[in-house]
Amino acid sequence: MVFYIYKDKAGEWRWFLKSSNGNKIADSAEGYFSKKHCLDAIGLVMDTNRATPYYEV
Repeated sequence: MVFYIYKDKAGEWRWFLKSSNGNKIADSAEGYFSKKHCLDAIGLVMDTNRATPYYEV
């Protein structure tokens, strides 16, 4: 999997995650004022990935 970062039309930083087959599997759902904040958000996703529970609904 690979994270990608980019600036949207409003000038905000966003990220998305692609799986090894190239499908987009997650995105930031919000823009960030700075590249650092965007990278910090990616770090949170990476840190919680294995510890995050799932719920069947």
